[in-house]
Amino acid sequence: MKPVSREAGSALDRRDPFLDDPALTEALAACAASGRLSDQDVRRLRTNRRRTLASATAATLVAIISVAAWHILPPPASPPTVAYYATQRGEQRAVRLADGSHLRLNGATRIAVTFAADRRDIRLDSGEAYFDVAHDAARPFTVHAGASGARVLGTAFDVDLRRGQVALAVYRGAVRFGRGSAPHEGVVVKAGWRSQFDGFAAAAPRRFDVAQQDWRQGWLDTDAMRLDDLIEALNRQGGPLVAAPPAALAAMPVSGRFRLDDPARLLDAIGAAYGFSVKRDGPQLRLVPS
Repeated sequence: MKPVSREAGSALDRRDPFLDDPALTEALAACAASGRLSDQDVRRLRTNRRRTLASATAATLVAIISVAAWHILPPPASPPTVAYYATQRGEQRAVRLADGSHLRLNGATRIAVTFAADRRDIRLDSGEAYFDVAHDAARPFTVHAGASGARVLGTAFDVDLRRGQVALAVYRGAVRFGRGSAPHEGVVVKAGWRSQFDGFAAAAPRRFDVAQQDWRQGWLDTDAMRLDDLIEALNRQGGPLVAAPPAALAAMPVSGRFRLDDPARLLDAIGAAYGFSVKRDGPQLRLVPS
């Protein structure tokens, strides 16, 4: 057999692209089936083949663009989470929040905790709570009580809600204290200072001793506290319930440092100095002006 020359091999390698055209292959198959195929039939088959390839390419591009767009879009933000905590009279409760903050609830206290990606909101519905807040600059920590708002990043403080008024005492760090809708316009209360919010504005801060024991250890430190506020603080503890005082005594200012574990004995001592007596009325204690 005569070998094929290099020139002949190169000629075979340089095949006409027309021979590889799928449209031609389809035309030849049709011709074989029918025995005859016109030039017009070949052009029609080639046009249909090109349309099919173009449609497939477009569908592939759409799929690629859709997948790329899915990767570019940011993931949806997680919805806020809400948790509720409450205590009964005479009960204290320690709570550790998901962000590492710690709460301690006094008796007869109710709070709602809302955590979102950009904020931490606490609503104190009743009672008193001590907050030790974990620092998180990206999520301010705000306590709403009554119409007030106390906003911090990382600190320790106490909030007491009574008769619609709010008392704030700061043990570490600093708190901006003002209206709940705009606490940034309130006063800055630093560690060792306390303030009160009367529904309209926060009072100028006053000093107190952060080293003294407070309600968490069974003590109450009063500075011209109204008698009805003192009774509300006593009713958060265990023991007999004290009835609301008569109007003649309700606004009487009381100052001193008192134990909270024996309301009857405490009120007897206060009554001897302020002019009222304590009567037992069934399971309750009642104050009677002298």
